[in-house]
Amino acid sequence: MDADEYEARGLYDPNAPNAADRLELLNWLTELGIDIEQIVDAHEREHLTGLAGDVALRPGRRFTLAEVAEGSGLTADQVRRLTLTIGRPVTDSDDRAFSAADLEAFQMFGAAAGFFGEKATLQFTRVLGSSLGRIADAAVSLFLADVETPMAEANASELALAKANYEAVGALNTLRPVMETAFRGLMEEAIQRNRAARIESSSKVTVFVAVGFMDLVGFTPLAQSLPVAELTTLIDEFEGTAYDVVASHGGRVVKLIGDEVMFVAIDAASASEISLALVEQFGRDASVTPRGGLAVGEMLTRGGDYYGPVVNIASRIADLAVPNEILVTDELRERAEKSLVPLAFDPAGRRLLKGFEEPLELFTLRRS
Repeated sequence: MDADEYEARGLYDPNAPNAADRLELLNWLTELGIDIEQIVDAHEREHLTGLAGDVALRPGRRFTLAEVAEGSGLTADQVRRLTLTIGRPVTDSDDRAFSAADLEAFQMFGAAAGFFGEKATLQFTRVLGSSLGRIADAAVSLFLADVETPMAEANASELALAKANYEAVGALNTLRPVMETAFRGLMEEAIQRNRAARIESSSKVTVFVAVGFMDLVGFTPLAQSLPVAELTTLIDEFEGTAYDVVASHGGRVVKLIGDEVMFVAIDAASASEISLALVEQFGRDASVTPRGGLAVGEMLTRGGDYYGPVVNIASRIADLAVPNEILVTDELRERAEKSLVPLAFDPAGRRLLKGFEEPLELFTLRRS
């Protein structure tokens, strides 16, 4: 297409200050083989610079829900349920929302459901979708914060922004081997951790581990007063510290809930070391003060998370702790004292926790 045709479609104004750059961008998009209707649609939705990346992300022929169902051997209801479970619900059955890779993935779901059962496979798919959704959000945030924003502040051209989007999507191809390698290593760790955690458990779906919660007192008012850039730095430091400290002591971060981290460890001593290290690390920032709670016992593990009274106890006593205090249960104290780790426990009295009939004897953890 030439400049006159672009102008006729409302894509190009020869009198605009950025006319030359816009013409370069439009020619580049058409050279990539992008249809003019797609370009017009992207222009109307004001994301023309992201169009090339969008197209490169999921290239090739697209399929409707019915076509995917026929090609995968699943029913339309199964496909619809899967899209919802993954976190990509398709409301319009006639929408060509699926790629050839999607079709292959649904075929693999059918095979997995035949082995594990449909209900269990859907549960695993839900966890997978949730985890990948977070990774996708993190990738978008990374690009916006560290690539597009600096380029926009430097008054980069539309073509430069479009090429950056395109190259960022292309970089995803390098993630596949990295993700597979990381997953296999983490899978090995998970198998070993689960074997150790089942030594004292009463079933195959429960584990006997220590669980901890740690939050930052003063985080919420601080977050409300900080500029976005400083808040981003604070969150990055909090998450980075939590993951590094927990992993370095053999534990696993289960989840981050705002300014709170939940973690598990195989034994009471390791969980105690993690909590003390977190207090020491977070305590370096005078604007917030950490506090936490620890408990040990048998709990249900499902979907990468942990459930049961022991988890509830750890969460409740973390809420009771004062700043810079780690409260622990009597059983955790007894187990930790049997280790060679130099730990000390000061009586913190009997506390009645919400949802529990009998008060619990609690202790304050500190280094010996």
